[in-house]
Amino acid sequence: MAGILVYALHDDEGKFNNNSLGAISEAAKLAGELGSEAAVVVVGDVADDACAGLGAYGAKKVYRAKQVPEGLAQPIVDVMAKVIADEGHSYALFGGGLLGFEIGAGLTARLNAGVTMEVTAVKAADGKLVAERPVLQDSAIVDVGYVSEPGIIIGRLNAFNVSEPGEGRAEVVDVEVELSEWSSRARMRQRGEQRGADVNIEDADVLVGGGRGLGEKDNFKLAEELAEALGGAVAATRAVVDAGWYPYAAQIGQTGKTVAPKLYLAAGISGAIQHKVGMQSSENILAVNKDPNAPIFEFCDLGVVGDLHKILPKLTEAVKAKKGG
Repeated sequence: MAGILVYALHDDEGKFNNNSLGAISEAAKLAGELGSEAAVVVVGDVADDACAGLGAYGAKKVYRAKQVPEGLAQPIVDVMAKVIADEGHSYALFGGGLLGFEIGAGLTARLNAGVTMEVTAVKAADGKLVAERPVLQDSAIVDVGYVSEPGIIIGRLNAFNVSEPGEGRAEVVDVEVELSEWSSRARMRQRGEQRGADVNIEDADVLVGGGRGLGEKDNFKLAEELAEALGGAVAATRAVVDAGWYPYAAQIGQTGKTVAPKLYLAAGISGAIQHKVGMQSSENILAVNKDPNAPIFEFCDLGVVGDLHKILPKLTEAVKAKKGG
């Protein structure tokens, strides 16, 4: 079996994000169970050392296309299609995120391949990979296999855990790719995204989510102060983003981002299904809401019924005092 190919996203400094490192870690684990290897596609002029360093997460080879820009899906589809055709990889694994979904979908169409999206886990069975995907508003899990190769697997954002770095170094192979005519029409003018407090909520270990229960835009300072004390970031629901209370980049949910922090503190969030699908993978969920019948109390680990305008400041003070002590 020829192995598993992963796309790794990086920033302008060549730093790979945790979502990609998690996908590489997962691919390496699965490849080991299949008796094959995990390889990675990287685009842009990323340093040799950074590329080879992906071997610490289990990658055996890194295929680097220096002339291809990061952030545009179609050129990356060209790269991955060529590598798969030349090397015969059996699967392509993506960690999710908007760009990962776009590249994975484009690669599926290009190769006429089978695809599974919103994957939360992958397992090896009888020498092949089987993807697990939630259905019916996450009320059930189905197994999805592939009758032909390659199989395209697109995980939910942060669905795969990052392994502890080892001592391995990957072989770096530069590839030349002739881009399709339609892949050369778009140009990257500027990379960037408004994050709110310059923090990436997708990578934060602690998130304080704010909902309509905060009452007004200015009250988000309660969430910001608590998040700062906890060393985390602030997230928001679609309702408050639509109301202009907080930046879209902080939105969690079906039309926002999917997160999996160690702690998610939901302040004034009812817990509608659209929001639940974006944060239910959090290790620990704490909810503060004055409505004892709020849906979020049905799936949180700890629920506090009370006035968040009184509770959040006291919690912030307690955290600061604990850290100060």
